[in-house]
Amino acid sequence: MLRRSRMQVWVIWASTSTLLCICLIQLCTLKEEQWQPQLVPQNSWASCKRAFINPSPQRDYMNNGYLMVSCNGGLNQMRTGICDMVAIAKLLNMTLVLPELDHTSFWADPSDFGDIFDTGHFIASLRSSVQIVHELPRTVLKNIQEGSLAVYYMHPGSWSNESYYLNQILPLAQSYGVLHFNKTDTRLANSVPLDMQLLRCHVNYHALRFTPHIEKLGRKLVQTLQARGTFMVLHLRYEMDMLAFSGCTNGCTAEEADDLTRMRYAYTWWKEKVIVSEEKRKDGLCPLTPEETVLVLRGLGYDSKTQIYIAAGEIYGSERRMAKLRAAFPNVVRKEMLLTPEELKPFRNRSTQLAALDYMVSVASNVFIPTYYGNMAKVVEGHRRYMGFRKTIILDHREIVNLVDQYMNKTINWENFSIAIQQSHQNRMGIPTVREVIPGQPKEEDYFYANPQECLCPESYRNQLPISSS
Repeated sequence: MLRRSRMQVWVIWASTSTLLCICLIQLCTLKEEQWQPQLVPQNSWASCKRAFINPSPQRDYMNNGYLMVSCNGGLNQMRTGICDMVAIAKLLNMTLVLPELDHTSFWADPSDFGDIFDTGHFIASLRSSVQIVHELPRTVLKNIQEGSLAVYYMHPGSWSNESYYLNQILPLAQSYGVLHFNKTDTRLANSVPLDMQLLRCHVNYHALRFTPHIEKLGRKLVQTLQARGTFMVLHLRYEMDMLAFSGCTNGCTAEEADDLTRMRYAYTWWKEKVIVSEEKRKDGLCPLTPEETVLVLRGLGYDSKTQIYIAAGEIYGSERRMAKLRAAFPNVVRKEMLLTPEELKPFRNRSTQLAALDYMVSVASNVFIPTYYGNMAKVVEGHRRYMGFRKTIILDHREIVNLVDQYMNKTINWENFSIAIQQSHQNRMGIPTVREVIPGQPKEEDYFYANPQECLCPESYRNQLPISSS
């Protein structure tokens, strides 16, 4: 009888313990779920990414002709243009000829597509969506020579949607057989059908892989920086071409300002010639100077121990303009300091390939801060959103200029300056946002490649995100 009672007690104790364990596990799970950031639910994130890793099944090609494209601009401008051209080629059911890169821009880089991107991977990873060839087939070239086919050269309209390409461009392709787009930048609207958006993301984040040589050195740079701790990438766009193009001369000598003006007039495709530097600066349209950048970084709370990688070409004014930045942040490095001369030798006069190294480091960094919101800043911002909303601080230039001037004029003290800088940027750090659409003004909309929201989370969740403030 005593043994049976002990047995019953033991069963009750075991059952109670089991129930308590189950409750504890559920409670812990609930607490963990409550603690998890609610920005992007993990299951939704995974299913969303699976949706465009392979954006379309194998398809039958009913070729409407060949699409040749000549990209224009620097690395990131050409990169987004290539993504657009792939999406357009699929929409029109055209065979894409491997894009030609820009050799005539300010940088005069002679690199071809295969010198920067892994051509084999690019073609293979897009095989299910678009047919891509290295060059026009001999039969097509022969038909062009004989006059049975013709190449139609044109600039497609900027920020155009799918209706424009189907109604205006497709008939040209069917009539001529070969189209040649002489410009590829911003030729496709920010908002197009979902399948086109997913394909653009697939091209940008999966198909456009750098060459093995660039990838190897890029990984070396990242690993070297990571071995030293966390690191920030500062895209210090204080380079001669940017200053000449924008007309921003704050901090420059009179002789330097004259040189920049002469350079602006020398490039005919830079449309704006007469520029008042101070007005442009107050409007927030100038890249921050190295001196202004020091104040902003310190105001944001970064101290002298911060490891900073400078992603940029040669800084205008050289060490004279970099002196305050180096004094405030001694751990400033560049790729030229982390790679040997022998490793850098193949990149001589190859600014686009050097930019590819900076791109890899920028995407991998703990924090990315561009001092000018140009093509690289936007494309890296979007890539970092895709990688999990990594911290990207998009600076409010107009507010910064106002605060810097107040601080320099002693209108506000350092404490108030720092508080104002931090408050004005608390919602500008790469958090999830809905891309703002402005009907009839696509150029004024949030840029797709800075916020490719369709590739980040499902439709049902996007409605819960705040409107972009960056």
